[in-house]
Amino acid sequence: MQYPVGPPLPPAHPPMPGAPPPPADPTGHLMVPQGAPAPGAVPGMPPADPAHAAVAVLLIGPAGAGKTTVARHWADTRRVPTAHISLDDVREWVRSGFADPQSGWNDHSEAQYRLARRTCGFAARNFLANGISCILDDAVFPDRPAVGLGGWKRHVGPGLLPVVLLPGLEVVLERNAERTGNRRLGDEEVARIHGRMAGWYGSGLPIIDNSQQDVTTTARLLDEVVARSLASPPSW
Repeated sequence: MQYPVGPPLPPAHPPMPGAPPPPADPTGHLMVPQGAPAPGAVPGMPPADPAHAAVAVLLIGPAGAGKTTVARHWADTRRVPTAHISLDDVREWVRSGFADPQSGWNDHSEAQYRLARRTCGFAARNFLANGISCILDDAVFPDRPAVGLGGWKRHVGPGLLPVVLLPGLEVVLERNAERTGNRRLGDEEVARIHGRMAGWYGSGLPIIDNSQQDVTTTARLLDEVVARSLASPPSW
């Protein structure tokens, strides 16, 4: 394909002498400044106040766990500005050509997932740089390193606080049955995903079983987990 050719434009920020060229990436990953990643604990400093600190939380769980509902309520009711970023919502920004993982996980759907995760991470870092907390939700599998926690940590920052929301199988089946469109999965798929999520037990990440908890109570439990994680960040 031919593109119009004109005089070259000077770079907005000339590269530093000796700086390596930015790596090419087919998904359009831009190397943004690392000045405002999710803040981590600083040795020798008192832990951040969980009620007022700008934090980045990643809420993990199977389909039907209530991630999006809990994340939205938590963001709505905090005493400080807080944003909710749903990876599923961002993935579905692609309309024509959307690669639905339910139709099969392949290179196309993985590329769109990675692009969506990078977009979410970029947004989270921008919110944090402006003093706004954020909570992201994604069905991160413990046995799928290609799209696992490492990517979220790389794109959001080392202070990202992962929390697993894992109710019982009967609960996720019931909640999934109430969903519509491509968010609703078959019972066998829900059971398979739930079984894989059990791998988070023993991982060291905080886990909330919200089988018997309403949304308000679960959000309060999430507050408690975030407070503990700020005081003593989990190793992951």
